[in-house]
Amino acid sequence: MDDATTSTPSPLDPASGPGFDPAALRERYRRERDRRLRPDGNGQYRRAAGEFGYYAKDPHAARVEREPLTDRVEALVVGGGFGGLLTGARLREAGVESVRMMDEAGDFGGTWYWDRYPGIHCDIESYVYMPLLEEVGYVPQWRYAPGEEIRRHAVAIAEHYGLYRDAVFQTRATELRWDEDGAEWIVRTDRGDVMRARYVVVSSGTLTQPKLPGIPGIEDYRGHTFHTSRWDYGYTGGDADGGLTGLVDKRVAVVGTGATGLQAVPHVARDAQHLYVFQRTPSTVDVRDNRPTDPEWAASLEPGWQRERMENFLAILSGEEVDEDLTQDRWTSTARLQRKMITGAVDTTLDPAERERLDELADFTTMNEIRARVDDLVTDPATAEALKPWYRYMCKRPGFSDQYLQAFNRANVTLVDTADHGGITRMTETGVVVGEDEYPVDCIIFATGFETGVSGVVSGTLPVYGRGGTPLGEAWARGPRTLHGFYSHGFPNLFHLGAMQNANSVNFVHILQEQAGHIAAVVAAAGKAGARYVEPTREAEDAWIATLREVAVDNSEFLAGCTPGYYNGEGKRRAAPTSYSPGPVAFHRLLAEWREGGMDDVLVAPDTEQRELAEG
Repeated sequence: MDDATTSTPSPLDPASGPGFDPAALRERYRRERDRRLRPDGNGQYRRAAGEFGYYAKDPHAARVEREPLTDRVEALVVGGGFGGLLTGARLREAGVESVRMMDEAGDFGGTWYWDRYPGIHCDIESYVYMPLLEEVGYVPQWRYAPGEEIRRHAVAIAEHYGLYRDAVFQTRATELRWDEDGAEWIVRTDRGDVMRARYVVVSSGTLTQPKLPGIPGIEDYRGHTFHTSRWDYGYTGGDADGGLTGLVDKRVAVVGTGATGLQAVPHVARDAQHLYVFQRTPSTVDVRDNRPTDPEWAASLEPGWQRERMENFLAILSGEEVDEDLTQDRWTSTARLQRKMITGAVDTTLDPAERERLDELADFTTMNEIRARVDDLVTDPATAEALKPWYRYMCKRPGFSDQYLQAFNRANVTLVDTADHGGITRMTETGVVVGEDEYPVDCIIFATGFETGVSGVVSGTLPVYGRGGTPLGEAWARGPRTLHGFYSHGFPNLFHLGAMQNANSVNFVHILQEQAGHIAAVVAAAGKAGARYVEPTREAEDAWIATLREVAVDNSEFLAGCTPGYYNGEGKRRAAPTSYSPGPVAFHRLLAEWREGGMDDVLVAPDTEQRELAEG
């Protein structure tokens, strides 16, 4: 190494100084957080139900009537997104032929079925995000694939594994009840079905039910409105690639500047007569650098390439040591900063206080670069200042775009900063009011995201009754109790997918793929062992809860300092949902070792069952 290299100080070298005032940044972050705090927290939103139920109506498929089902299947999977698809696929590979898929949507795809707004793409590299590429025989056409390509891939997975066979769409499960005599679940639905299944897997996700801002007067507005997850192309014209010709004579409001807003705003800006973007908190907008897939690179791929790439990406984001970064994008370059919200390994060679100091300096440096990019791309200084995010990097999910910031240089685009007013003040019959200023608009598009924690068994929206008719909510009265996040004592043959007491990552599809493989392995082992059902012992469940507490990392101080948003419950939550703190790579190793150990603490043989019942 030459002298020039060794003498160049690191920007985080204490001897060189950070080049900015950390104390001043902390104070600025605190002031910006306080501007946006609201006493009502998540109460500021309202459900797309009741009089607002039309916001959640499916615009992609007409309702198909059918007779209620009263049949029996070996496995029923609730959810047709990637979690459900991967589970169905792995169960098929494990030899389970009788698999029923169920979803409220009109087809497979989950979030990608609902979200078809202009500009929609994944923000994780498609070669690691889109699962089962080698199995289906497909290489994505773009580094960050558009939504329609992802949706079609979901359909291709379903076709490849025969998952349309026995599938039921436009159907919502309304109750799961365990039948002890039959050792199976009775599944009731909103279609009048009373189906039976030996195994039930719940993968209903959380990004399907749109939420609306609770703006006073929203019911008085007489113009056109819709939510981005139910985009109204009948009104706007065009498609997901743009060409929104129906907006050429329209004044349009987009409410929300999260990941959806970053992608939709450039298209609306190009076609609307005038666009008002209503922003409470700016997102980080880093470089996306999307590009078509190199055909020569695609042709050079060897068998096993996707598994290798996925594991490399997951390892880097989990803080594990790797020899090479195969992805080399802004996710992998900021992996160290993600430890504040995403579980994973940390550098234990440093004193915790010193590690926090260096992490904070790295965070400040990255955020300064993101704010400098705003100045580089936005010509109006006042608009640029309003678009700058003043918070720690992982307070909100990082955003990426090569078009969003530039949209504000257009003469027909106006940014309306609502932070000092706690959001939009009210709506009238003809427009949107912020403070004392009214903005007349013909159309309002809500890019306000989804309800979180309202789907499936965790929230209680799907009632579950286990052995002896015990409600799951009662069994979890003091908090969720599972083994590895998958199953609970007293609720045989019921599996959950999700990050709760399991693993987490920004590429959650990879986590779902590992979960699906694990469930299929347990089901296959149960069949081979002749087990009557799969259910963790109380002791195994207790041990796992104790393990989670032992390794837990407290991020409450970080969350308390964050701007209000999804991660911290709009400023009301001081701790994130619990997953396995050492990270997904460590967790997957733990699961593999547990499976090698024989799975004795979940496989209940008939003689064991009788003994347990006799012992009370």
